[in-house]
Amino acid sequence: MAKFMFIGLFLLVFTRLAYAHAVVTEDSLKTTPIHAQQATKVELSFNSKIELGLSQIFLVSKGDKHTLLEIAKGHKQGQIIIHVPALESGDYALRLKVFAADGHLTEDVIHFSVSR
Repeated sequence: MAKFMFIGLFLLVFTRLAYAHAVVTEDSLKTTPIHAQQATKVELSFNSKIELGLSQIFLVSKGDKHTLLEIAKGHKQGQIIIHVPALESGDYALRLKVFAADGHLTEDVIHFSVSR
């Protein structure tokens, strides 16, 4: 009996932890490449609602240079739109500091390349 209670408690705690942070479920970078010298929008979808006013997304470029990007609410719940300026060819990253509606902070990095 104690074994089943332990397993039940473990599953309860694990389930709560699994849903305590916003997790990226889709990103447009996987399907739509960014081309050099063209400003674009990147869409990210999360498994929960996002508090835009508390969230920040940075473009990370060569030399670990961080530039804060403009973000907006997407059409779907948990979706955000990131406005990416025109970039040179090369390797970049998006550094996410996103607050879920439940108040939990999620930090993540998404790497991508810009082609001609």
